[in-house]
Amino acid sequence: MGGIMRLADRVVIITGGGRGIGAAAARVIAAEGGKVLLGDMLEAEGEQTAAAIRTAGGDAVFLRTDVTKAADCARLAAKAVERHGHLDALICCAGILQGAMLQAEALDEATFSSVLEVNLKGTFLTVQAALPYLRKAEQPAILLLASEAGVKVPSSSLAYGASKGGVHGFAMTLEAQLAPHGIRVNDICPSSIATPMRIENLVDRAKAAGKDPEEARALAIQEAGDPIGLARILAFLASREADYMRGTIFTR
Repeated sequence: MGGIMRLADRVVIITGGGRGIGAAAARVIAAEGGKVLLGDMLEAEGEQTAAAIRTAGGDAVFLRTDVTKAADCARLAAKAVERHGHLDALICCAGILQGAMLQAEALDEATFSSVLEVNLKGTFLTVQAALPYLRKAEQPAILLLASEAGVKVPSSSLAYGASKGGVHGFAMTLEAQLAPHGIRVNDICPSSIATPMRIENLVDRAKAAGKDPEEARALAIQEAGDPIGLARILAFLASREADYMRGTIFTR
């Protein structure tokens, strides 16, 4: 590890840390001196990400975490403090996208509920579990991954758009509650980042439009933003240097 160490001794929890944006953020934060705890349902990917960080000289632990379960969220937060004595930042990246291209009449209740359970309720439960520890930290930060979809533009999925709009509203309200206590809250709204979830979504759109899905996959990988670019923003926001940042941040 080397380079800028602006996150030295900062303890950061990242949900959805097994792959995509969460994994990229974990690698960048660890490279800048942060100690990361990864929570995810994807055990193989989570363990691989944590192991790769440790091999590179960083400090990372993976804990299987279902963000829809309060007990799992509490265990993840407690693990951070048990291991390092404190918790400085929380990054909520865990999310799913289901029900793409379905009209309201065709979208089943179970799918709608499942997406909101993970994306919105999961964010709430993770924040709720971490807050008692963050209240004791120096310049703590809560970073919530919303999306441009559901905030500035429509989503391909009614459920996803509703969930990310909900995260945006939750973040605004949480920010107002916690600002007097010195806890910074930002919600980050990416546009198009080349994560497995985003690429599969674009492939599904191509299929629905009668286009070649493999061409759509190649184009998505080529045109969407690299997760590392967003990870660098998240690493900055998790640091003390971002103390003057407020509100919603829109990215590529």
